Parts: sequence; structure tokens; C-alpha cells
Amino acid sequence: MSGKVFLIGAGPGDPELMTLRALRMLQEADVVVYDRLVSDDILALHDDQARLIPVGKAPKCHTVPQERINEILLEEARAGHTVARLKGGDPMIFGRGSEEAAFLMAQGIAVEYAPGITAAQGASCSTGVPLTHRGLATSVQYVTGHRQADKVLDLDWKRLADPDSTLVVYMGVANIGQIAMGLMTENLPGSTPVLAVSKATTQAERRIESRLDRLAADVRDAGMEAPTLFIIGQVVSLYAERAVADLMEQAHG
Repeated sequence: MSGKVFLIGAGPGDPELMTLRALRMLQEADVVVYDRLVSDDILALHDDQARLIPVGKAPKCHTVPQERINEILLEEARAGHTVARLKGGDPMIFGRGSEEAAFLMAQGIAVEYAPGITAAQGASCSTGVPLTHRGLATSVQYVTGHRQADKVLDLDWKRLADPDSTLVVYMGVANIGQIAMGLMTENLPGSTPVLAVSKATTQAERRIESRLDRLAADVRDAGMEAPTLFIIGQVVSLYAERAVADLMEQAHG
């Protein structure tokens, strides 16, 4: 009999941010097929007898092509195994989880899901910057700043350059200068605050506060590397206010 595939969101990196469902599925798996961004602490939660198969991708370095990942999942499930397909964040938000699920279900393989906390929520949690806030942002937009095979970044700049919305850019380090320029071309002010967060919720988390018109230079000078998330919008002003409040509390503590 064929096995099944658990499509699991591991969250942004902190094991405490995994769901109970995700943890149960991971511990039930015979085989764990995992991405590069899954933290070691989360990977260590698998069953001791489970076999691990790394299929991580880095920018411009796809050591295991997506087509081969699909085949691995199919082969392991057809061998009767319970397979955990472990992805960072949420597999249905810029994680290609729906593509893998569609492929497997077309082959008659059962797929179950465990959602994960996406990186934007993780960064919001760790920094205290809300994604929406009354009077500052009534909506939030998620967008990927990367295109497959280095294709042109043809985003809808007019829709994204909304001063009443928070824009969260995933996978945008390489193209952040182009992204900032595209937004400013559609009249989003260069003074718009931005918070860049690398490896959110992990011990290696880094942050830089900037503004749209100097963002590319600040990211370059700080040596920010993937995975870095960009929160763009007036909600970032609350990060500065929080930092000042913390300093005042320390001074009077």
C-alpha cells in the first residue's frame, strides 16, 4: 500500500512556534524531506528511527531541482512510508507546497497539511512591530522579491505602493534596490520606514532599521544575507518608539 505525505510548516525557526499538529506529524514520519531553512533545533524533533533527506535550495544554487523533490516524495510514499515534507514558515506561503501537493495527489498519494507561522508573523512577534495597526495600516500585503530563473521582477508597483498598507517582502535581498525604486516611482515616500529582519526568531536574528530611499545601501553596508524579510510601512515607526521606551525604562530602572 502507498504511504502518505505530511506537508508541514516548521515556522520561522524557533521550535516553540511550531504547532502541536506539526510536531505530531514530524514525530510520526518514517522519512523527513527537509529544506535548508529548517532549523537544527526543529529537525532534532524527528523520530530517532526516521531517515533524513536534505533537499535545500539556496539562491542561484538549487542542488536538488523541484522536479526531483517531487519524485523523491512520490518514491518514498509509494514505498509505503509516511513522509514528512518539512518546510520553513508556512508551506502554502511562497513555499511551493501547493505545487508538491498537486503533483502527489495527481499520482494518488494522500496529502495532509500542518500550517506554520510564516516569517512575517515571526518577525512581527520577535520585534514587536505589528503588521496592522489602527491609524497606521489597515491591511498587509505579502510579496516575494525573487523570480524563478532570474526572470524580470514585474510586480504591480502601483498596488504595492499603498501608504495605508504594510508591505512585507520575502526573499528580497538581491533585488531590494529595484523594489525600493519601484515603490518610490509610484509615489511611496522615500522617508517610509523599513525594518529588515534576518533569520527572525532564531539566536542568529539580526535587524536594521532604515527608510525606503536608503534601504539598498544600508542592507549592503550591514551585510544582510538571506533569509531576510523586509517590513515596509508606517508600522515600523512603532519599533523606534518601543526602543526609546525601553531605553527610558532602563534609565529609570
